[in-house]
Amino acid sequence: MKKVVLSLALIAVLGLSFTSCRDTKEKAEDAIENAAEATEEAAEDAADAVEDMADDAADAASDAVDSVKEGAEDMADDAKEAANEAVDGAKEMANDAMDKAKEAGNDAVDKAANKMKQN
Repeated sequence: MKKVVLSLALIAVLGLSFTSCRDTKEKAEDAIENAAEATEEAAEDAADAVEDMADDAADAASDAVDSVKEGAEDMADDAKEAANEAVDGAKEMANDAMDKAKEAGNDAVDKAANKMKQN
């Protein structure tokens, strides 16, 4: 009788352990599925973040190119203006020199003419 009771108890314990193993297996499968879904979502979020960063970097690079272009255009305009001012200044100086040379020539001619008249 003891053997029968012990055998039934052993069978009951084994039966319960198989049932709990099945539950554990199902829980493990659920955990694996949840982990896979979380990993997929994390990968999608990371891809979105990388794409956003790439877009931001492209925008920043475009802005930098525009700024450099504007700076170069401003420098070219300033250089052109300075060159024009230098040319105008040189023309003015040349005209002044020509006027002085003409005056000196006219003075010399007048002096020579006066000397000839006196002689």
